[in-house]
Amino acid sequence: MFFGLGVLALVIIFILGVVAIYNSLVRLRNRVKNAWSQIDVQLKRRHDLIPNLVEVAKGYMAHERQTLENVIKARTQAVQATSIKDKAQAENFLTSTLRSLFAVVENYPNLKADSQMLSLQEELTNTENRISFARQYYNDEVTRFNTKLETFPSNLIAGWFGFQKEELFELEERAQKEPPQVKF
Repeated sequence: MFFGLGVLALVIIFILGVVAIYNSLVRLRNRVKNAWSQIDVQLKRRHDLIPNLVEVAKGYMAHERQTLENVIKARTQAVQATSIKDKAQAENFLTSTLRSLFAVVENYPNLKADSQMLSLQEELTNTENRISFARQYYNDEVTRFNTKLETFPSNLIAGWFGFQKEELFELEERAQKEPPQVKF
């Protein structure tokens, strides 16, 4: 009788432990999803600013059509990217094309002084900062989640229930780890 109660208590403790670990994994996975959605919102904001930026620049930069087309192409690739790795690569490319656009803008004093361009520049700078903070938060949450997946006994429960590691949202080139310099 006493032995049976002891075994029952161990089974109950085991089940409660599995449930607690499972629930913590679900919470962490949901935090990762939430963090990604915050990045996604900021990336959409960035993508929405770019056509306005190009439109303002078009009037002044008639001879720089290729630069403007590259920015639009990079934006399109960034919007269409689906996986986190693809999004990171597309955003890296978009950042480099924006850098080239801002380098060319330096040659157009009237464009640099345009009030719409100044406003867009400020919005883009704010958005770049928000993306940076959102990326940091996302990567922190992914690290917590992945660490939980790799530690014992969580790794056993994660394996049983099919939890998968998440990818970090990283910039690949060292020069791209800094926001584009926007000076008007």
